[in-house]
Amino acid sequence: MHPRNRHKNGYNFTKLTACCPALSGFVKRNPSGRQTIDFSDPNGVKMLNMALLMLHYKINHWDIPAGYLCPPIPGRADYIHHLADLLGQTASLQGKEKIIGLDIGTGANLIYPIIGSQQYGWQFIASDIDKTAIQSANAILKANPNLTKMINVRHQPDPSRLFNGIIQSDENISFTMCNPPFHTSAKAAQLGTQTKNNNLNRHRAKSQGTKKQNKSSSNHLNFAGKNNELWCPGGEVGFIKRMVQESVDYKHQVTWFTSLVSKKDSLKPLYKALEEVKATEVKTVNMEQGSKISRFIAWQY
Repeated sequence: MHPRNRHKNGYNFTKLTACCPALSGFVKRNPSGRQTIDFSDPNGVKMLNMALLMLHYKINHWDIPAGYLCPPIPGRADYIHHLADLLGQTASLQGKEKIIGLDIGTGANLIYPIIGSQQYGWQFIASDIDKTAIQSANAILKANPNLTKMINVRHQPDPSRLFNGIIQSDENISFTMCNPPFHTSAKAAQLGTQTKNNNLNRHRAKSQGTKKQNKSSSNHLNFAGKNNELWCPGGEVGFIKRMVQESVDYKHQVTWFTSLVSKKDSLKPLYKALEEVKATEVKTVNMEQGSKISRFIAWQY
């Protein structure tokens, strides 16, 4: 993980349960004696998130509606930290007192604006097409007064638009960020959910010291996610290409456009799309979390 990531050394359950006593009901010991939780239990995962936000990011209360994406916080924090490195290397932003970010598709969890505002003092515009997600994000703001002056939640009424209708004509944005839906269809998202469930069941069986592992027949996933969070026509390539096309209209208002890219194979068509719109600089930033390698693409004009 990034050297500044507060979660790089794993979870300190002693401190987490002291900060959030409700987490203690989900903590157990694995065969090696280390404290952990059952990561296939959505309630345990959500409570762990609550504890992490309370301990590390000064959050009083955090919750999301059932079925909405419950993000793994350490990986989300890595995106924020690598973005901070990118901004620090950008001459036009050096010494700038106010850094404003736009989180496209913030979701019900509001996780990127929370981490970015509390870690670096950045201000955020947080947008989403889902009205329930917007209500949840606003509820998080209401429960945490330290966030209200840092984060502005905005509903995107047009699902076909990303920046249009959100960025106002008099606004200058330091960066945009996004965790796009990466599946191409509901069926593909369902298959992905089943694969993750099976992997979680195997991990749970291993941690409990059992040999037999049953395939999951459930489509439930501990990190959940609504349809618009998981899939869209064209998958992540289609989504980010739309972002690239629309970014041309805001090239004088935004310093860096960025987006997570889950699949390495998605980069080639995205590079081509950025070449077609004559982006002047394109960067791919790789991130490592254990054995997992992820990345985000960044461009400017």
